[in-house]
Amino acid sequence: MIFTPLFMKKVARNILMLLFTILLFNCSNDDKGSFSTDYFKIEINPKGYITSMVNISKNPYREFSPLEKPSPLLQLYDGKKKMYYQPVDAKFNQADRSITLSYSNGSVAQVLLSTQEKYLKFTLESLSPRNEIDGIQWGPYHTNITNLFGEIIGVARDTSAVVNYAIGMLALDDNTIGGTSETIADAAPFQYIIHSPDPEIYPLPDSLHEGQIFTLGGDGISDVAFYAHKEPYYRIMYGNSALVDEKGQISINYHSRDRTFEREVYYSLIPNMPANTPNHLEIQPLAGVDFIGSSIALWGSPDSSALLDVIQDIVLKEGLPYPTIDGKWVKDPSAFVPDAMTNGSLNDSIISYTSRMGFKAISLYDQGFIKPDRGNEGYLDGKQFEKKPIQLTSGNKSHKEFSEMAAKHGISIGRTPITNALAPGTKDASPLPNDSLCYQQKRLLVNNISQTDTILIVDDPTHLEEIASWEGHAENLNMIKIGKELIYYLGVSQEKPYRLLNVKRGYWETTATEHQSNDTIYKLQVTLNYGYDGLIPNMQLQDKIAEYYADVCFINGLGYYDFDGQEFLFNNGHGYYSAKRFFRKMFERAEVLGIPTIRFTGATLSEGSWHYQSIWNVGGGKNLYDVETREWGSTTSQGKDLRDVTYANFFPIGMGGNFPINANSTVEQYEHIQAISVGLGTTYSLVLNQKDVENCPEKDAIFKTIRIWEDARAADAFPLSVKKMLADPKKNWKLNEGEKKNTWVLNELIDGLTNKTFALTASGRK
Repeated sequence: MIFTPLFMKKVARNILMLLFTILLFNCSNDDKGSFSTDYFKIEINPKGYITSMVNISKNPYREFSPLEKPSPLLQLYDGKKKMYYQPVDAKFNQADRSITLSYSNGSVAQVLLSTQEKYLKFTLESLSPRNEIDGIQWGPYHTNITNLFGEIIGVARDTSAVVNYAIGMLALDDNTIGGTSETIADAAPFQYIIHSPDPEIYPLPDSLHEGQIFTLGGDGISDVAFYAHKEPYYRIMYGNSALVDEKGQISINYHSRDRTFEREVYYSLIPNMPANTPNHLEIQPLAGVDFIGSSIALWGSPDSSALLDVIQDIVLKEGLPYPTIDGKWVKDPSAFVPDAMTNGSLNDSIISYTSRMGFKAISLYDQGFIKPDRGNEGYLDGKQFEKKPIQLTSGNKSHKEFSEMAAKHGISIGRTPITNALAPGTKDASPLPNDSLCYQQKRLLVNNISQTDTILIVDDPTHLEEIASWEGHAENLNMIKIGKELIYYLGVSQEKPYRLLNVKRGYWETTATEHQSNDTIYKLQVTLNYGYDGLIPNMQLQDKIAEYYADVCFINGLGYYDFDGQEFLFNNGHGYYSAKRFFRKMFERAEVLGIPTIRFTGATLSEGSWHYQSIWNVGGGKNLYDVETREWGSTTSQGKDLRDVTYANFFPIGMGGNFPINANSTVEQYEHIQAISVGLGTTYSLVLNQKDVENCPEKDAIFKTIRIWEDARAADAFPLSVKKMLADPKKNWKLNEGEKKNTWVLNELIDGLTNKTFALTASGRK
């Protein structure tokens, strides 16, 4: 056997790590525990607080733990008292490589520690006695970083050339989710927070301060109108895994909950808006879903290499979801690729267009919504594929037939579902509603009623005056379920006998039947109207809906989804855990069926979907990126807001359904679009209407231009220094193929003439 220098280096490092571990766990309780990775070192004091977080990747070492704000390694949470307990004592144990944390309420936690090359792994092994503790929280881990915060995955980033460092966390199990233990229904409020990523460039006005909270804009119904602040210091929040304090300093935290008992929350995803005031929701208990075993990876590293060097390493070593496209992790910027989006209901050339540009998926957006209907067993077009909804001049095709045509070019097709909304007329909603529906409240019927009675007396009117879901409070969805009958009502009398008002029997074409006193009344949890009308399943039924979507892919040849109404996954009160569980069930079923990774976008992005979700092309047009003004959101701040969220959370930025090719389209426009896409790391859904495309004089040149950029991106030909220049919307570019294979020539243009030239070559990185 030949012992290479690299092999000997690894052996030496392993020996040093072993010695380090022995020394570490031999330290007395009066000493600080010190733990290191290749890039990061922390110290935990005898009380169980992190008092030091240091970048050890370069000299001089930089300290990131604020002296005045030590960070509790693990907090305990009493949900009834709404009280946290911080550790008061920490003992480091050599025998089982653990840390014993004691708390003022008498509880003692045993935390296992595993030191890896690029991260520290902490796992809660036990907590005894529990003493009313129903949640635990890792952190908050306070930093003095004030630049970018990733509120979805929990990361504090300093992207400056001088510092170039990030500190973050990842959950290593499904029930450990981003955020704090007091987060209502485990989905953080959707709102703005004030934070300047650079106070010198973007100083706050005197009327604002760091950490200040504001509600969204608009009427609370139009999602485009939510985005109401173009100022760079208004930062929209899609989670609370990272937060900022009054100094702009960033803290990160994850938590885990005991989900085995029933509890009630007062929940809305947008609680500060009158149109979306909270509803009281009884949360379904989930047997066996507890915080024991909660595990996180804590890491620190150079920011510029954090994603592919450290986060990817954690994902692979800990067996976290790892979806790929063409063999690359979907978070790898060289794997980012736009999609085609159909428009106009004519599809003769859509596969050809998509192939010529190097895209990998076609979103059949003009086919409308598909609804989760287990009644069709996954067959969108009938058991014999007799329906032919996809129009071609030569003859219409079923999804399966069209998917087979696309697959010959390495392209998958996809549809837009309304995630978990059980629509009227579908198997689980009506005319025979499933018994596994999510409900807001459970009451008893006081009186016997016939098939035609509209006087329904309930035992308790509490919260029954609330209208339907928190989202929009759609009156037409205000209903209860008794047995197999859905019954509409609106309002309840406030004096005995408590009577439901405005009753309509046999709602949604269910059958009105007799019901007896003491029958159970379920006030159902629902979605909203505007075509999204539906009932929310409970967790077990939601599991089956997730598996159904994998079946739809397998049967019909789909490989792409645009999950509209993705926020409905939060409506059962289990928040990010619910989303994480939904996508895990879908991916696990897909693996059993032997189909490739399902690529998906959706209406939102959360810690629950981050690992599974490939892209986030929500909205579109001038709301996202205006190619004419070269502005992120010329009509609203949506483009700026979503750009800032995704970039900070190491996720591809979406430009939405955009940039339709028509008679006025030019090559120069798409050179710019592709430069921004590559430079900043974005994807988009290119709107393609066959008639409009064919009326474009420059269509062939546009296709070729996009393909050149996409080939170079896939070859990882753009160094970071070039990407930074490409991201500047003021600059103009022209990319050509080089004389040799896998080479390109990038020209910066000023007034149409070449100013600078960059020779690009495929990196060879796989």
